[in-house]
Amino acid sequence: MGETRQEAVGNNFRPIIFRRRHLEDSKEMDKLLAIEGAVQIIDTIDMQLAELIKIENPSEGFDEKKLRTYIDAYIYPSSSFDFGAWVYYPWLNKIIHLLDEPEFVKVRTSRNIYKIKPEEINVLKEKKVGIVGLSVGQSIALTLAMERSCGELRLADFDSIELSNMNRIRVGVQDLGQSKVITAARQIAELDPYIKVLCFTDGLDTGNMDQFLLEGGKLDMLVEECDGIDIKIISRLKARAYGIPVIMDTNDKGMLDIERFDLERDRPILHGRLQKIEGYTIQDMEVQLKELDLEQKIAYLVDIIGFENVSEAMKLSLHYMKKTIIGWPQLASAVTLGGAMVTDVVRRVFLDQFNDSGRYFVDFEELIHNTKVD
Repeated sequence: MGETRQEAVGNNFRPIIFRRRHLEDSKEMDKLLAIEGAVQIIDTIDMQLAELIKIENPSEGFDEKKLRTYIDAYIYPSSSFDFGAWVYYPWLNKIIHLLDEPEFVKVRTSRNIYKIKPEEINVLKEKKVGIVGLSVGQSIALTLAMERSCGELRLADFDSIELSNMNRIRVGVQDLGQSKVITAARQIAELDPYIKVLCFTDGLDTGNMDQFLLEGGKLDMLVEECDGIDIKIISRLKARAYGIPVIMDTNDKGMLDIERFDLERDRPILHGRLQKIEGYTIQDMEVQLKELDLEQKIAYLVDIIGFENVSEAMKLSLHYMKKTIIGWPQLASAVTLGGAMVTDVVRRVFLDQFNDSGRYFVDFEELIHNTKVD
């Protein structure tokens, strides 16, 4: 049986799943509907079953009568109402009738085949991905979930949604003030209630980093998208120690960093661009990095990224930081591209189709530009 309604409301991002074939679930759902008279019921189970049947019988021709016969046979001996799963979303006050997990996943991923083979879908559903930083990371989390390139997501960010975030985070005005992590987790649950999501709403720090990386099974990939230089570095040192690969999209010039610590346990972090910190303990680094001022942070970022890899627009923005602008510029187009790039690489790493470390660029201004000479 799923969580109680009270637990789900407290967690604020987990739906309650009722399977009415279990007597206790049936009673709990009936109680919910009796108490919450305003709960909206959405039932499209016949439509979902029609898709499932066509997918399972691709060469079969179906008219409406034949399809109805197949649907009734699929449901029997259950009633239509008791078939599958009912998913209650407390924050929406809606309960939705869905196929249960195996059938739901089969239909939802059917358009992936054969770009992703059925046996590869089974590999991916066992993978765990942790994402630190939900400004850029939200696009990555949603794309991973949409493609179903993992079965578990751990999300970490201490921040809430502000109006200025809405230039690149896919949220509505009703989400202002809400935790970035909770909002992303809700969106994933609405897309696919069977994907496991764990939320770290206080962000990532040295106190909970081991929990984030290891508890419930070691991460298969760490996606690092945080602003804090200390966590950016320390999380890599930890990931390297545990053999967890790290990927980072900088969303400037389409720059993507891949560090295969699972294959290279002695690999210098950030491709050796921070040799000055090699040999320090994590405790030493925590003290050294915690209180960096803006100029020191920018100096570290230049070391990490390389000034030659910064776009002219970003160089101008860095010059005006805390003078005419107060935050790092990030565009929706770049953040969306990052979601696509990270998801593609993560999937290929998990399927053993890509085994390298390195720095890669998908720079639209270099790839698509004026060729005519005035």
